[in-house]
Amino acid sequence: MEYTVILHPAEEGGYWGEVPALEGCFSQGQTVEETISNIREAIESHLIALKEDGKQAPKDQTMVFSHIEI
Repeated sequence: MEYTVILHPAEEGGYWGEVPALEGCFSQGQTVEETISNIREAIESHLIALKEDGKQAPKDQTMVFSHIEI
């Protein structure tokens, strides 16, 4: 199963990541690699909790990102 993860620079340093398809699934880390590792663990925990609650894992959301020059 694959999910889109969005990483953001954190104001206090490091990064934080979110999974748009999994409401409330966030994590953080000092580096991109650490943040990805942490968000992977958060996704796994989130999916386990959904399964324990008898819910299906949602499918990933299709997203389009673009840069706009102003």
